[in-house]
Amino acid sequence: MPGTVLLVAAAPVGKGRLVDAATVLPVLAAVAPGVLAGTDTANVVELADPVEPQAVLTRLRAAAGTVGPLTVFVTGQLLLDRRQRLPHLALARTTPATVRYTGFPWHWFREELRLRAPGTTTFHLDLHADAESWEQLRGTPLDSGRNCAVYGRIAPPPHRRTVADPSYMKAVATILRSGHRPPVEQLHQQALSRIAGEAPGIVLAARAPGVSDPHAAISAAVQAGRHADADALAARWEQAAVRAHGAASEEALHWTEVRADLAMFAGDAARSCRTWLAVASARLAAGQAPDAPAVEAAVDRAHHQWGEIGDPARARELGAVLAEVRGRVPGRRVGALDHVQRQLRQLQTQH
Repeated sequence: MPGTVLLVAAAPVGKGRLVDAATVLPVLAAVAPGVLAGTDTANVVELADPVEPQAVLTRLRAAAGTVGPLTVFVTGQLLLDRRQRLPHLALARTTPATVRYTGFPWHWFREELRLRAPGTTTFHLDLHADAESWEQLRGTPLDSGRNCAVYGRIAPPPHRRTVADPSYMKAVATILRSGHRPPVEQLHQQALSRIAGEAPGIVLAARAPGVSDPHAAISAAVQAGRHADADALAARWEQAAVRAHGAASEEALHWTEVRADLAMFAGDAARSCRTWLAVASARLAAGQAPDAPAVEAAVDRAHHQWGEIGDPARARELGAVLAEVRGRVPGRRVGALDHVQRQLRQLQTQH
């Protein structure tokens, strides 16, 4: 089965740059795609100093939807947004003041990859942190999702007025250029040994979980085209979570979110949109803030699925609900509520 490789090298342009991330891309690009992915053949998508968070999200979402192994190489720097103190991958236009709108929220990686089968997704990370994010990450691990294997390092801020070199990722690429791909844990250890002269910072080494996870069975059903079976299995877990923890619990809402994703995979955009709106409403009713990541993610996904609905009547019905929720949860995209209202006006003329 062909693999997919996503190469992301991102850092701000100008004096805010902590690491010269893009210098790693020529070294990675010299590695055969199959060696990067650990498969016979692979598709490689490269993002060099991307500017727009939504552009990165689009490529990540497409990669997440592939069936075969997915390998994600990320080189760059982390910043915290000032409102919620959440880690973001800084992009070309990112500054400390604008990171919430110009950076790529790290939790988007987790959200987009969470339904992939365990054992099919691997991260290789070479990240540099500014002083604020470094202090936070020393006590709060970077969360890339429970289904992903994660290897790499987070380095502390470089000395003032210096730009760091992505030496860990260059070491990984140099090892792979030989044409031989050792097992991922060996690759990680060999790369660390090559940069032994510098302090690696926070070392990341986490295997993916075993296939006994119920998400694996659900993913397998989706990949086999058995969408009804996948939803039925998720529904049983959702009901069990409701009985054990309550309908508004994180455990129950997680499975409701899984069912929203499953509706999307089944091509039922209306059901997916409706389910995401229900998740957003439940989170807001439970007292979560309109700018909480889980609330924003639910509304953004509802908005995306709404745009995929082909039946004007159903789109009008759900659009009215989406407009009401968008009024409370504007999200990170400027003009999101205006977009819903414009589309609703157009839908009024359709039959």
